[in-house]
Amino acid sequence: MKRVAAIDCGTNSIRLLISDIDTSTNTATDVVREMRIVRLGEGVDKTNAFLPSALERTFKAVDEYEKLLLKHNVEHVRFVATSATRDAQNKAMFIKGVIDRLRIVPEVIAGVEEAALSFDGATRSLRQKHSAPFLVIDLGGGSTELVIGDKEPTGAYSMDVGCVRMTERHTPGGNPTKEQEEAIRTDVKNALKVAATKVDWKTAKTVVGVAGTITTVAAHVLNLKTYDPDVLHGAIITAEQISHTAQDFITLTPAQRGALPYMHEGRIEVITAGSIVLDEVMKGIGAKTLIASERDILDGVTWSQVQ
Repeated sequence: MKRVAAIDCGTNSIRLLISDIDTSTNTATDVVREMRIVRLGEGVDKTNAFLPSALERTFKAVDEYEKLLLKHNVEHVRFVATSATRDAQNKAMFIKGVIDRLRIVPEVIAGVEEAALSFDGATRSLRQKHSAPFLVIDLGGGSTELVIGDKEPTGAYSMDVGCVRMTERHTPGGNPTKEQEEAIRTDVKNALKVAATKVDWKTAKTVVGVAGTITTVAAHVLNLKTYDPDVLHGAIITAEQISHTAQDFITLTPAQRGALPYMHEGRIEVITAGSIVLDEVMKGIGAKTLIASERDILDGVTWSQVQ
């Protein structure tokens, strides 16, 4: 048994998983799973730089995670940073801040590695119940990864269309006009044209969706009274339900979205654009259903430390 930790710092959130991994039985047991929405990528699409306030929010969360790592006697930590950090010209400030606090160097991973780690985390617990090949959709704040494969990825592509990026670019506040909605869909369609040359999604037998936008959409479809990861993991939702959800979020005011019992306050502004991205991806790949997964890049990063 080995106790390891993974920290994933994306455009919208920073998350921590502390896990006990038993390689003899190929099982992992969660010790701690935490998320803070810090919007590290606020403004990055426009300025290509981190805002001081965004760095401050992120470092506050890192300080909290350091206490948890010490409390639970973690043997090894891997810290990965994704889309926003790839794009930020002042990423050195972020890297130094993490080193000062955790005494480890955060890895700014490329989109293809991000996709592979997400694929492993998302599919590992679903392989016995569902048929390969799997297509994993990882819809983040700054980017959306598409990954196809059986036990390992055979094709992957990272598209610069995420919930934060599309919100800031087209619909600040999260209530797009019809023209703004179409602008988001056009960005996704253009990204999918390139993705189609890298990822043969027509061969997929099972489509899996990961990250907070997708699980929140699933929670809306299921009309949950609270955000329940146990119910959401493995839940099957249809492309038609995803379309209806996107239209619901478009018509709801920010206050109404915030009043939904499963809605994290940090997603109120960006969930609409995120749901439109998901809707357009599902249409573009021609998928009829999607399986929501609560297991994702965090799980992939923990397993990467013992393999």
